[in-house]
Amino acid sequence: MAEIKSHEFESFLQKSVRFYRIFVIFGPDRGLVAERAAQIAESTGVDLTDSFALIRLDIGDIQSDPGRLMDEVNSFGLFGGEKLIWIRGAANEKGLVDALQFLSETPPETSHVIIEAGDLKKGSALRKVAEASRAIATIPCYQDDARAINALIDAELAAASQRITPAAREALQESLGGDRIASRNEIRKLLLYCLHEPMIDEQHVIEIIGDASAISTDEVVDAVLSGEPDAFLHAIQKIVTSKTPVFLVLQSCMRQFQQLEQMRNEMEERQSQASQVMQSLGRGIHFRRKPIIERTLRNWNARDLSREASRIQSAILQTRQKQALEDNLALQTLLATTLQSARRNRRA
Repeated sequence: MAEIKSHEFESFLQKSVRFYRIFVIFGPDRGLVAERAAQIAESTGVDLTDSFALIRLDIGDIQSDPGRLMDEVNSFGLFGGEKLIWIRGAANEKGLVDALQFLSETPPETSHVIIEAGDLKKGSALRKVAEASRAIATIPCYQDDARAINALIDAELAAASQRITPAAREALQESLGGDRIASRNEIRKLLLYCLHEPMIDEQHVIEIIGDASAISTDEVVDAVLSGEPDAFLHAIQKIVTSKTPVFLVLQSCMRQFQQLEQMRNEMEERQSQASQVMQSLGRGIHFRRKPIIERTLRNWNARDLSREASRIQSAILQTRQKQALEDNLALQTLLATTLQSARRNRRA
């Protein structure tokens, strides 16, 4: 397996990328997936302006013609030279997985293959094939942490020969991180705004920067389960500002409580621990969320989880009947659940 972790990517790009012909790039940060795919494409040496050397495929092309990838890999360019087959929007489509399995055993000699995928779960078909092969470089792209955001800020500031105050940096950090391309664009927008300023200060950031951190319902759900009112209010405000329908957050919370109820029932029936149930019924949960889910399973019983899911479901019905009150109903319902989680967490 050749998995390139986030902090290893720059070194990989400089020293080791030439040893691979097949790349599977995936993760929830679609901007980072696209950015790293483009960097690898540049490193192949293929002329990206030559439509005979660069073959761009959407996953729909593979679904409608399962043999398309192998045909492109095995065909020769019109004027010779190496080719790059660049696939976007992949998940776990059978035609793609089957082709990748063959290529993992017989890597192409005159072609490069880049596959951009979404947030593939551990054990999913595409990841399973890619991670089992030494011929394939797998590159997971998760949302930037504080260190990565700081590095991005530093790189953009250095390129523009600009400086920033500590307070402005802190304010900027809080507004970035959900999507690499969105974050980079926000920084560049700030730099353009401050083009003739000797120093970027906090007020500049407030005036020009939007919130490019993740518009994710998971962020709201996790704040609710963690019992953190401030984090919940910040996350729900991002949802509202992004014009995302708030009832989608209610639906996510309801589904999460229904899943928790199922898992808690399993715990109570089999007299098992939360960590054991997570291994069977919690496989699809992202590893970063697992501690929150486990704590919730320990602090809530199945009856209370069921009651909470029903209460949220009732709120969803009310939002459909009274659309003008949707935001307020969602806020009141989920804040009440957040405060209840806080009480349970304190008792634990």
